Amino acid sequence: MNPNIEYEFFTQEVYKQLLNYHHASIKNVQHNIKLKGHSGCEHQIDVYWEYEKDGVNHHVAIECKNYNRRVEKEKVCAFQGVIADLDNIEGIMVTKIGFQKGAKIYAKKYGILLKELREPNKGETIIGEIEILHHIEKWHTLYKVDEKWAKNHNINIPEYKRRLDIMSFNHDHKWSNSSHIPLTIIDDVVRNAKGDYLVSLDSLGSQIRKRPAKDFPYVLPFEDAYINAKECGTVKILEVKYDFERDDQKTTIALDAGELVKAILKDALSENTDLMVLP
Repeated sequence: MNPNIEYEFFTQEVYKQLLNYHHASIKNVQHNIKLKGHSGCEHQIDVYWEYEKDGVNHHVAIECKNYNRRVEKEKVCAFQGVIADLDNIEGIMVTKIGFQKGAKIYAKKYGILLKELREPNKGETIIGEIEILHHIEKWHTLYKVDEKWAKNHNINIPEYKRRLDIMSFNHDHKWSNSSHIPLTIIDDVVRNAKGDYLVSLDSLGSQIRKRPAKDFPYVLPFEDAYINAKECGTVKILEVKYDFERDDQKTTIALDAGELVKAILKDALSENTDLMVLP
């Protein structure tokens, strides 16, 4: 189909829905008709409407300009001449891009309505936003290994720290420069050199986490303490360090009616905009 004819049908459907929104009674809708003026000349009208609202009958001629540029004043002048030659007809001119300044001034003077009508661009159909606030607390349990003891028992803690940095996304050598490191504890128990039970790390951690925020990081020293770690087996520790980080994040979700809105109708003079839902 000719793109200009498609635009005329598009305009016809939009204005039909617009009148439904305003509870107007549509009496007559025609496309591409000719009306005879006072001069005796016939004028081609792209879309012609007759409707009743609040007891008043309206007759509307719509001129469609499927342009990829702003409509010039001369086009509005020509359309106003057509309206003036017809009997009791309201005039609306629609286009996709907009109107030149002179066209707006002339249309306002003679009561011609100017509308920008097109399909919506990306982002134009956002009708609202929802903000979601996330408060996240991450707890960390870190261990200070007796590296002298570890070296004497063929446990390479510097190499383990280096591997932690390799796996880190930040590449900031955080763990190589840190005295306390994360370890995966197998049985949750701290024992002395003889293997005697000293304390449960889970119960200890749950108690310490109840302390006020000002106490953190909280460091618990040990003199004769060993843990069973997945990464290196039994290893002597000097301290357990408890800490947490808080992260307040805000997520904004846009409410986009793009699946429903099929047309943007904007008044070129007042700049009021309607989002149109078409069947």
